[in-house]
Amino acid sequence: VTAAPVMSLDEAVALVRGTDSIGLPLGPGIPSAFLHHLATRQSFESLDVFGALLVDLFEVFTRPGVRYRSGFFGPAERFLLASGARVEFVPSDFRRFEPLLQRLSPRIMATLVSPPDAEGYMSLSLHAGASISELRAAAADPERICLVEVNPAAPRTWGTEQHPHRLHVSEVDVIVESDRPLFVLADAPVSPTEVAIAGHVAAFVHDGCTLQTGIGGIPSAVVAQLAMGDGGDYGVHSEMFTTGLMKLHQAGKVSNKRKGQFDGFSVATFAAGTQELYDWLDGNDAVRFLPVSIVNAPDVIAANNDMITINGALAVDLFGQVMADSIAGVQFSGIGGHEDFVAMSGLELSDRSIICLPSTSVIGGELFSRIDTTLGANAIVTTPRHQLDVVVTEWGAAELRGLTVRERAQALARIAHPQFRERLLAATEAIG
Repeated sequence: VTAAPVMSLDEAVALVRGTDSIGLPLGPGIPSAFLHHLATRQSFESLDVFGALLVDLFEVFTRPGVRYRSGFFGPAERFLLASGARVEFVPSDFRRFEPLLQRLSPRIMATLVSPPDAEGYMSLSLHAGASISELRAAAADPERICLVEVNPAAPRTWGTEQHPHRLHVSEVDVIVESDRPLFVLADAPVSPTEVAIAGHVAAFVHDGCTLQTGIGGIPSAVVAQLAMGDGGDYGVHSEMFTTGLMKLHQAGKVSNKRKGQFDGFSVATFAAGTQELYDWLDGNDAVRFLPVSIVNAPDVIAANNDMITINGALAVDLFGQVMADSIAGVQFSGIGGHEDFVAMSGLELSDRSIICLPSTSVIGGELFSRIDTTLGANAIVTTPRHQLDVVVTEWGAAELRGLTVRERAQALARIAHPQFRERLLAATEAIG
């Protein structure tokens, strides 16, 4: 077996042409040392990079000739864009990243991996996502390059027999080595509002159901309540595996015995959280990482028994349209798996999809309702009204499935902040 050559970062960066293209995985799968070292090149004629959810402020994106296409904005994308970098958003949910990468066919595909095991296999660690097929395609194409960044800090994680979550040293073209600390997502303090929302959400969770949780304080508060509660025997099928889901495992609440598929282990397509989470995932086959085309497929999600999905939003209008990835037409985050996990709730009566949001936000010192008659003139809808099931604020839960247009509007108005509730209820009389 011939292993790929181990190169210095200088040698790897020298492989990038003046006019070139690079494909990256989302967030925790990004090869940070390689991407940082690209900034040693002062300019490019035309370097096109596709990725999502940058985990650092990579200086290469400030270089002349570099364009970064992002499928999901985070703080780094927002900062770089505000600083004048050529950062552009590609509207796409996470599942569509795979055909998008196939269409772009970047000449260089790069990813983070764990060190090779005794047989030469390198785990894809914290990210399965949408890039594995293009990594293998690049490795098989003599005109393309498959580059992996080996980091001893990267936990060795597992896939399944049908979907091995790994690459062999003989498959790839270039290996670089790094000892950079991994991206860590600290647990944010949970607010009283988030605790109140979590209490309403927990009422929909029952023993033996299968859970998906998104990122942020509200899902963290929900799983914290579940970890301390009397229930259990849960399954996990989630786009993102979080520190909160680890704590649910540690509390003995996750059995994965009653999902009806992927029984015996939790399923995710990437993980982000604390160093404790990464240490716990290392060598732990209780969690398996599968491609996003499987994890986020609505029919696969719905095939789980009693699926309960818990996700956030920025605003909801009285028709039930959800704005979750932009603010007044300005990109804030991304679609990710939002619509897929919301959509599945209509496929089986026993499944529930819960959208959570605080009832208000403060802008310029003024209080605004996040539930309103419209989303605003420049708003971009993330998820259409017909897919919504349950919306929760700190004031309660609105169950929308089966209601008429006016009934839905009234249910949403009733969980708005009391300061805005009377106005919104009056507005419902003209709806429908």
